[in-house]
Amino acid sequence: MRLSRPAFVLIVLSLLALVSIACFMTLGAKGNWSFVISFRGKKLASLLLVAYAVAVSTVLFQTVTNNRILTPSIMGFDALYVLIKTGVVFFLGVGALTSIDSQMQFGLEVLVMVAFSGLLFRWLFLGEERSLHLLVLVGIVFGILFRSLSQFMQRMLDPGAFNVLQDTFFASFATTDPTLLAISAIIVGLVTIVALRMLHSFDVLSLGRAHAINLGVDYRRTVVIILILVSILVAVSTALVGPITFFGLLVATLAHSLIGNSRHHYVLPAAVLLAVVCLVGGQTLLERVFEFDTALSIIIEFLGGIVFIALVLRRAAR
Repeated sequence: MRLSRPAFVLIVLSLLALVSIACFMTLGAKGNWSFVISFRGKKLASLLLVAYAVAVSTVLFQTVTNNRILTPSIMGFDALYVLIKTGVVFFLGVGALTSIDSQMQFGLEVLVMVAFSGLLFRWLFLGEERSLHLLVLVGIVFGILFRSLSQFMQRMLDPGAFNVLQDTFFASFATTDPTLLAISAIIVGLVTIVALRMLHSFDVLSLGRAHAINLGVDYRRTVVIILILVSILVAVSTALVGPITFFGLLVATLAHSLIGNSRHHYVLPAAVLLAVVCLVGGQTLLERVFEFDTALSIIIEFLGGIVFIALVLRRAAR
């Protein structure tokens, strides 16, 4: 029996993801295996959770905006995260970053980011009929405002505090609180249950607003629910490891190219598997093979930025 292209791609990506996970857990492991499994297992869990959240949120955001060069970060989530961290150091001092309970910080950051997106959606969607593109534009404006406020406060910090603060602006998978992992997994699991119940409407939404309405989809209600799910996934992944701007764009673009069509029951798992291969495989290469002392997120952001520029140039050439 001949496999279809999407099925073949998913099988290959699944094998690559399993190899990446196996190499990450075993390559270079010495000593007590119970310690190795526990230590690497926590890091692996955070990588898998972030890979899943970023991939799913980006694919769904591109579906509702009907634009494949957008990512949820364009709504200002990353800038808001940086503003929260900067505000804590500016008003409470650099010691507050380590002295405040990590669970409290996580809860505060998730609540602020989800509340911000909720207010934005309520203002732009639940009142008069407004364009989805206006929502994206307002998100960009808020992102610029948050970055400007952050830069203003950062210029007034002493160099030592700024160096400590700057380390929090890059995504890190080195150490993650197991309690936060469990809380994040529960939240992501609940979001997944809701998303699975709406899976049938994703393909219809990707056809555009007019086609979706003509085919019987409650467009406004469905889009608002998806945007809230996207906001929760982005807020959880950002609060857990830090901001990742272009990673979602990278895996979503590759998933669409490899699958060859827009059907979400193929594209979503392909994007998740690609994200797992990139994060787990990339972290394995950096830590065990090349022994680079650098953050994986910097390399991924660099590659994602190149993909973003290539997509913009390709659209401009049409």
